[in-house]
Amino acid sequence: MAKITLRQLLDHAAERSYGVPAFNINNMEQGLAIMEAAKGCDAPVIIQASRGARSYANDIMLSKMMDALSEIYPDIPLCIHQDHGNDEATCLTAIRHGFTSVMMDGSLKADGKTPASYDYNVAITAAVSQMAHAVGASVEGELGVLGSLESGHGEAEDGHGAEGALTHDQLLTDPDQAVDFVMRTRVDALAIACGTSHGAYKFSRKPDGDILAMHVIEAIHEKLPNTHLVMHGSSSVPQELQDLINAHGGEMPQTFGVPVEEIVRGIRHGVRKVNIDTDCRMAMAGQFRKVATTNRAEFDPRKFLKPAMDAMRDLCRARFEAFGTAGNASRIKVIAMDEMARRYAKGALEPQVAASMAA
Repeated sequence: MAKITLRQLLDHAAERSYGVPAFNINNMEQGLAIMEAAKGCDAPVIIQASRGARSYANDIMLSKMMDALSEIYPDIPLCIHQDHGNDEATCLTAIRHGFTSVMMDGSLKADGKTPASYDYNVAITAAVSQMAHAVGASVEGELGVLGSLESGHGEAEDGHGAEGALTHDQLLTDPDQAVDFVMRTRVDALAIACGTSHGAYKFSRKPDGDILAMHVIEAIHEKLPNTHLVMHGSSSVPQELQDLINAHGGEMPQTFGVPVEEIVRGIRHGVRKVNIDTDCRMAMAGQFRKVATTNRAEFDPRKFLKPAMDAMRDLCRARFEAFGTAGNASRIKVIAMDEMARRYAKGALEPQVAASMAA
């Protein structure tokens, strides 16, 4: 098996200056599509499951499915990540079920909707880091609240997301506070707020510097050059998928996602993990609708699922290639979690600030 921790994978990505898309899944078909795409271009993989996905599929089913994927594709390093953990128990039960990495999102309280204080975020994220690192698992934290600068609101997905109006300060991560947060929590990766949001309806126009604050990423990377940054809500919501869905009975209003070229710009400035969910849902949903409308007599679920898997596979491969992930799976020699735990215990994986700040 080739299960890998997030920390080792993102360290490798930083060394070779590429990013890794993190695809959310809920079922077998999505997992097979992602892994087939990775096999086709020799890319390492991050598969992540939200709390909603864990409730939908059951932890035991997800765990066995991840084991199966790693056995079917033994040459592909596979990081299994808990997306938006809301408390210590969520993160620790994920590790117990075979996840190699967890996100403790302390930017919101345990309800996943109410913005939390900075002190709360630091305390709970540091606690999860201490526990996870003891067994070699990686930790992603979040600073700032995911939401659109255009609307000033958060957007929920799988039951997770800030409700109501958010301040400008909440919607953009402060670079100086990011330094303090990373040093106090010891996270391996930091999700930052730069104007992206969950779901399909991110922007009413193609985003520019006014509503997608890439300069925040650049400023944080300058201060924390060795901390792996994460872009959440980074589906591109391709126009062709909107058109396909609407051509076959859908009613998606015109919307815009995060342009791939802006994500690539982020990768040049320390972004190593890029969360993508909506694009995958749209790729599959478009094929479901197409089959349903072009072959109205069809009732075999496999005839719906096979073209949907192919469409998601092609989308995933395009992201692997655009982000520079392709060609790197075979370059990685996986380090076991027990060894990672020893390295944490020795202090070999401590966060670092820029040399100019340390001086």
